[in-house]
Amino acid sequence: MRAVVQRVLSASVTVDDETVGAIEGPGLLVYLGVTHGDGQAEVAWIARKIWDVRLLREERSASDVGAPVLVVSQFTLYGDARKGRRPTWQAAAPGPVSEPAYDAVCAELERLGARLERGRFGADMRVESVNDGPITLILDTAER
Repeated sequence: MRAVVQRVLSASVTVDDETVGAIEGPGLLVYLGVTHGDGQAEVAWIARKIWDVRLLREERSASDVGAPVLVVSQFTLYGDARKGRRPTWQAAAPGPVSEPAYDAVCAELERLGARLERGRFGADMRVESVNDGPITLILDTAER
């Protein structure tokens, strides 16, 4: 599992001119990708890391201050553009595997206490954010 985590002042996700998820105030925007073989261990690790990593101002975590978290599925985090000009997506898990994993990460974040908002899995989304810092961190369960 791979996550790109950004510290934001606000963020929103729009699908077909409808806002489906939004956060205001300091929080985290998370782009989440799932690969083959990701299971409950990866779900638990990445959710806990997102919730506890100290990316907010004054070295605080979302869990320290109850900051909101917006999670957006993004299979392209497992894109490979090393050869040629067209990336491949073979490392990205297919929807029937990745959607339950995405839902499980969101559920685990909520269980940990996160005020959670979501994108819409598989949709063509417009994501807007106001980055703070900017601060961006990549988390990867393969490197835990």
